[in-house]
Amino acid sequence: MSVPTLDKLLGMEVYATKTAGVDGTIKTTADDFAVEELLVDGSKASVSGTGPSRVLGSTTVPQRYLLCSLVKRNWDTFTAIKNIAKSLDIDQTRVQFAGIKDAKALTAQYITIENIPLKDTNRIDVRDLQVCPIGYVRDMLSLFYLLGNNFTITIKNLTTPPSAVREQIEQTTQEIATIGGIPNFFGHQRFGTSRPITHLVGKALVEGKFEEAAMLFLAKPSAHEHPESRQARQELQETGDFKQASQTFPKQLRYEKLMLTYLAENPIDFIGAFKRLPLKLQALFVQAHQSYLFNRFLSGRIKCGLPLNTAEEGDFVVGIERTGLPLPMTEKSVTSQNADQINEVLKSGRMRVALPLWGLKQKLSSGIMGEVEQEILKEEGLEIETLQSNVLSRTSGRGSLRTTIAPLKNFTLHNTNNDTSVTISFMLLRGCYATVYLRELMKPSNPLNSGF
Repeated sequence: MSVPTLDKLLGMEVYATKTAGVDGTIKTTADDFAVEELLVDGSKASVSGTGPSRVLGSTTVPQRYLLCSLVKRNWDTFTAIKNIAKSLDIDQTRVQFAGIKDAKALTAQYITIENIPLKDTNRIDVRDLQVCPIGYVRDMLSLFYLLGNNFTITIKNLTTPPSAVREQIEQTTQEIATIGGIPNFFGHQRFGTSRPITHLVGKALVEGKFEEAAMLFLAKPSAHEHPESRQARQELQETGDFKQASQTFPKQLRYEKLMLTYLAENPIDFIGAFKRLPLKLQALFVQAHQSYLFNRFLSGRIKCGLPLNTAEEGDFVVGIERTGLPLPMTEKSVTSQNADQINEVLKSGRMRVALPLWGLKQKLSSGIMGEVEQEILKEEGLEIETLQSNVLSRTSGRGSLRTTIAPLKNFTLHNTNNDTSVTISFMLLRGCYATVYLRELMKPSNPLNSGF
């Protein structure tokens, strides 16, 4: 089955299912892609703005952090947080969240705001962004509290005959159930669909090539971005004039402008320029490179015919806690002596097979999978000895493990709305991508045109 060129560029070189796709389009409007955050205590943020009155033990007694729900439409998380902080006249580091949500979507999540009284949230007046205070908590929000997300997604412009849509969706979902879950690829948005360069920037950073990283981020144009942005990048690529670019780059390229303003005065301090970005954004570059390599590793495993839900000698496995979340720190290596025992535990759901998020502290698999990984690193021109532990790569370059599959929970196929659209809903654990499931379901010939 043919895989789009864009997918291959992001390391997703295969499909895990054989069923034909229904094609179609997602995110025709923001409301077609609704995301509601779930916390480990069972709390769910609702796109309606209503929700539980007590979340993470929140109370009316003032404490250091004010917990709120945030409902946003067509906002990326970083920009939404920036605007909330600006409305409150505080530094944006005082606004914390558990997980990044899709930009072109209707999303609901929780945030904490440090040292702000509840009544001050009335000052937040931003279009398509609603902040509702819930109560005070002792600790700021972080990834630790995030369980996953509920998705309600409408696929429009279906070309598959209505009589076949339900059957094909059910067949694909059954294939996924047989595998044990969706292939746990990092989705398109991890890299930037219209301008997929985040992982390339990350590779340059971990290799200590800071100027190359900066110019990739700032000056590599894409045919799919806004013409004004594309022209500005092309001019910078040709002139190398940071001062001029700081004035001519369009305002929507806010992070690029932060770096350019710094480089206009410090034209060779590329590390300093990256430090102008939020710490979480700095980390995303290196993480995106690790994500790309993981995608290639997982594609290699599937292409070799190695199972995703059964361990082979040389594989890593990790434990699964009661919530269903993986525990990367509980890693075990599979040997000829323990393989049978481990596979029995895998069948029970208390462990899953895992692959490396390759970094300074994470070893490769051994056995057949290790050979696959080593060949991919060779193709990428990477060796552990060449990685640079520097001020930026240290933000997230240590490495870890990620499971090969992600369970698809609470799947519901709603009645088809008409002859050309269908709505589905499901839940995924944190770190897993709805678009990866949709990719298997739709198998789009052009992910960009299909809304990915």
